[in-house]
Amino acid sequence: MRADSIGSILWAIGVSLLIQGCVCITLQTDSGCKKWTRGEENMFCCDACHPGHRLFEACGPSAKKLCIPCEEGKFILNPIGRQCLRCSQCVGAQVIVKVCTATTDTQCGCKEGLTCGDAKCSFCVQKCNQGQEPTRNRSCRPCPEGTFNDQVNQKCKPWSQRCPNPHHQIVAKGDAFTDIKCGNSSFDIVRKSKKPEQEWPFSVVAIVVLSVFVIISIILFITILAKKNSYKKKKDITKPITPTTIVTTPSDDPRTLIAVECSFHEAQQEQGSSSESLDSGDSSGQLIP
Repeated sequence: MRADSIGSILWAIGVSLLIQGCVCITLQTDSGCKKWTRGEENMFCCDACHPGHRLFEACGPSAKKLCIPCEEGKFILNPIGRQCLRCSQCVGAQVIVKVCTATTDTQCGCKEGLTCGDAKCSFCVQKCNQGQEPTRNRSCRPCPEGTFNDQVNQKCKPWSQRCPNPHHQIVAKGDAFTDIKCGNSSFDIVRKSKKPEQEWPFSVVAIVVLSVFVIISIILFITILAKKNSYKKKKDITKPITPTTIVTTPSDDPRTLIAVECSFHEAQQEQGSSSESLDSGDSSGQLIP
């Protein structure tokens, strides 16, 4: 056998032994007792087991045999606990968020629209939004008067009684969603002065509308009255005037008799002249045979 071949075989055996030694050291550090103290007669007493191991014996000749791993489906959190706990099961409305390991319990969650009822999420309840709080029967109710809730699925808290800043004042009370609102005194004065301004435009509009209505009514009344008077005047103008006959009553007054006699003679003369004109017309119009 050649020397180089023998050297290669010995090198391979050495590497193999080194790897096995490392594996053994790793197993010893990851299992059994993690911290121990040496007692009498070369006895080891375990102070803490490796994670996922429970205490099997408090003291013994071998430290790695003092702790043993938990069984399948169990876990342990106490480093010197003697019993492993059974993994929790997610049931009903719960869903598995993280599976159980030897060092952690199962982590459960809730279906959509629900939320955990406690820190361990051992049950699910209806998710209460802001302005609400959960009840004992696992439902939601609005925050009572004087309380608020600005978070999801939390208890309602009472309104603050004073502002955190001593120079501020309460300018608005809270509601079911928010706490009181604070501000300085100048802000409060401005806020109070703006309140009447909100009522002023309405009264102004009412007065303006009423005034316009009265003015229009007066104008219409005057227009109608003027048209009526104008129509009456036109009717009086177009009405025919009937001549009146003056009848004089005879009297014994000589002046009256003379006036009547003169009138009579004038009438006869006019009649005579008219007859003469007719006769002359007839004579002139005749033909001589």
